[in-house]
Amino acid sequence: MKGRVHSFQSLGAVDGPGLRFVIFLQGCTLRCAYCHNPDTWSLTSGTEYTVDEVVEKVLRYKSYFATSGGVTVSGGEPLLQWGFVSDLFRRLHREGIHTALDTAGIGDPEGARSVLLHTDLVLCDLKFSNEADYLHYARGNMDQVLRFLKQTEELGVPLWIRHVVVPELTDSEEHILKTAELAARYTNLQRLELLPFRKYCISKYEAMKLEFPLRNFEECTDAKIQELYRSIEAGVPTVFP
Repeated sequence: MKGRVHSFQSLGAVDGPGLRFVIFLQGCTLRCAYCHNPDTWSLTSGTEYTVDEVVEKVLRYKSYFATSGGVTVSGGEPLLQWGFVSDLFRRLHREGIHTALDTAGIGDPEGARSVLLHTDLVLCDLKFSNEADYLHYARGNMDQVLRFLKQTEELGVPLWIRHVVVPELTDSEEHILKTAELAARYTNLQRLELLPFRKYCISKYEAMKLEFPLRNFEECTDAKIQELYRSIEAGVPTVFP
């Protein structure tokens, strides 16, 4: 089994618990307005690796993350290569390595199930709180994402939900509380993370001769993130298990 890999990060600290070896897979069918990695969109780019080749790379770093970290597969959208991810996670479990799936929750449900059976943690990006915004700003289907989240609950896979906060788009208290209410539905939820919108990606868009849709939007401040967390604590306290 081969997969298309965009890149590797040997020691990531923001992609799950502890230090993580992060594998960024190539390919994504969404077109999120705030996407930071347009270079991962293409389904035919990247470098092909076998599962054995990736496991060999991972094991070189096992001594650094073995006690509290593990491996995170991100993207792009990793569920578009579910067969590869399923085989990889199965192999990593044989090595006693913690596995995390960083996903937008799109893809074939049966394929997703085969991955989740070997997944220790799901990090899912819940992009918007309603179907219209999902379609307009991400070209995605919200119902598909919610079905995936329900699938993680049914299989008992611990869940972190992430949400990018964009000023004038996803930063209103009403929107954040609705997002928190959606997250709180799932009994396997361990964490809701609010991620501040940044524009570090503009140079990538320029190099690819693409227009960054949110170029004229302000970045989100850390103070705003803390304000929204306080709103969640007051309005939807059950979101914090």
